[in-house]
Amino acid sequence: MTDEPVTGRRDGVSDEALAAATGKTWPEWFAILDAEGAAGWKHSVIARWLDANYPLGGWWAQGVTVGYEQARGIRAPGQRQDGSFEASVSKTLPLEQLPALDAVIAAVSAELGAPASESRAAKHVTARWPMPVGSLLASAAPSKGGKTSAGLTWQRLGGADEVAPAKLRMQGWLQAAAELG
Repeated sequence: MTDEPVTGRRDGVSDEALAAATGKTWPEWFAILDAEGAAGWKHSVIARWLDANYPLGGWWAQGVTVGYEQARGIRAPGQRQDGSFEASVSKTLPLEQLPALDAVIAAVSAELGAPASESRAAKHVTARWPMPVGSLLASAAPSKGGKTSAGLTWQRLGGADEVAPAKLRMQGWLQAAAELG
């Protein structure tokens, strides 16, 4: 645990967005969790405690938990609960769901070749590529008003030092997908 004040995570949800969604800012959540001694708890215990005492819903409870763990040095940015690392990026594309996935596939495939697998029947359509380290997953959420949130997740990275470069590379692919669309 650190004595330095924390104003928020290094990347991700801003204090304003968190307060709008949960009623509290990062420093407020961190103070609550510090007072409870949560720095010594497992990830799942923190998330369950948050949701039981402040019904945030699973997604927000997980987000606050990860933000707390990162701020307190329990988990590095991009580190999963199992100790592995992954990086994720997303971009809203002005396309319906399947054309958005097609644009992402075209952008990524220009460098990596065709995906190893695709799933077009699920609610969130996906494509997957094996990578020299880990795997790359592309997804497209159901569209709203002709816009789709397209995401890329690079799973099982080799370490914390690979997170930022992976994000930059994936952001480039999503920008290329936006230009294709």
